Parts: sequence; structure tokens; C-alpha cells
Amino acid sequence: MTRVHSTAIVAASAELADDVVIGPYTVVGADTTIGAGTSIGAHVVIADRTSIGRDNRVFQFASVGEIPQDRKYTGDPTRTVIGDGNVIREFVTIHAGTAQDRGVTTIGDGNWLLAYSHVAHDCVIGNGTTFSNNAQLAGHVIIDDYAVLGGFVGVHQFCRVGTHAMLAAGSIVLQDVPPYVTVAGSPATPRGTNSEGLRRRGFSADDIAAIKRAYKTLYRKGLALDDARAEIAASAATVPALHALTAFLETPGRGIVR
Repeated sequence: MTRVHSTAIVAASAELADDVVIGPYTVVGADTTIGAGTSIGAHVVIADRTSIGRDNRVFQFASVGEIPQDRKYTGDPTRTVIGDGNVIREFVTIHAGTAQDRGVTTIGDGNWLLAYSHVAHDCVIGNGTTFSNNAQLAGHVIIDDYAVLGGFVGVHQFCRVGTHAMLAAGSIVLQDVPPYVTVAGSPATPRGTNSEGLRRRGFSADDIAAIKRAYKTLYRKGLALDDARAEIAASAATVPALHALTAFLETPGRGIVR
């Protein structure tokens, strides 16, 4: 049975699954949906046109789906879509999309957004990512699966962060971070591969070694980007783990950190 605290305000058009929990003084806006098993803490704002899936936990004082901090926004009915099994901690802010882009901010499944982290308009977050405290995304950013953002990381608008990448605490990311790469500094520069993270995710020793060789091809051989990309693509023919890296390098963006 849905449990809504007596002090909470839930719009009549909101759709809540049967076992959703809504805490004290929380506000749930119009045309929202909240899936089974999701728990919303106290003093949370779930803004209009927000969809939240199953088994999420949203902690106190979070703001989810509010209108974007974008001067171009003129009241368009844009949205926020959040998947299943996410943890959204205290004071996290997630903003809806804009009509100038996809019109929706998207967060996948199994992500951890720790206290005070921010996801701006039109961002696309994959699955299994970790945002440490105060990690901040500007608009239109893409974060691929299992990426880790350290505390106080800042990511420039339109940047991409590849799968299993690691952004060290305090990094200021101004260009795309390829899969498996660790970056640090302001501006962020490559510092090796996320080997420990890959081991924890079950990558084999052979795959990790191949990823390290690809990193050296990309960053240590002094090759032009096109030549490095071709050499890594040739290796990917026998190492499937490199497919994510080759696909990322073939996709236009802001240019990779070098």
C-alpha cells in the first residue's frame, strides 16, 4: 500500500505505484510517475513531468526534475526520466531537459549520486555510475556506464565521459574522457587506466593488459589521433574489450583529453 505522509503534497495527476513511500513535507508535481519499491525521503521536491522507476531511494532535500538553469528556457514542457535502483542522496539536484536538445534529462539504472552532486539539463547518464560528493555536470553531458566521478569534479557542457573512466577528485574536465582512462587535474589530463576499477568489474588480466597497451598507443607513442585510432581498431579485432574505446574515438565530440 502506498504510504504518503500527511504533510506531503502530491499532485492529483501523479501516478504512484502501490508500495511507494513519500516522506514528510515532500512535494510531488503534476504528471509524474514513481515506480514500485521507490522511497522518497523528507523535504524532497519531485517536479512536474518527472518519471522515476522501480526501487530507487531519494534522500531528504533532493530536488529532482526541476526546470533547467538555462537562459534559453521559456517554459517548454520538458522532462526528466530516471530508471531503476538508483540512490540519490541529500541535496542532489537534477534538472529537466531543454527544447534546444533532446527535451529530456536521462539517468539509467543502478547509479549512486552522492550528496550535493548536480546533473544539469539534457545530460544522459548510463548505468552503474558513481558521483562522489559535489560532482557537477554542466548541460548536455554524457556519462557512460560505470564511470566514477570523484568529489568536486566539474564537467564542461557537451563533454562525454566513457565507460569505466575514472575522474579523480577535483578534476575539471574540458574535453572528452575515453573509456577506461583515469584523469586528474585542472584542466584534467590523462594519468593512466582505471585498472583497479576494471578488476573490480571482472575484466580479465588479458583484457586489462590490452587496454593498457591501447592507452600507450593513444597517449605514449606520439602518434596522430587518426593513426592511434587505426592501430587500436586493428587490435580490437581480437580484443572485444577494446570495442568501446574504438567506438568512442570514432564519435565526434569536443576532442579527447590529451
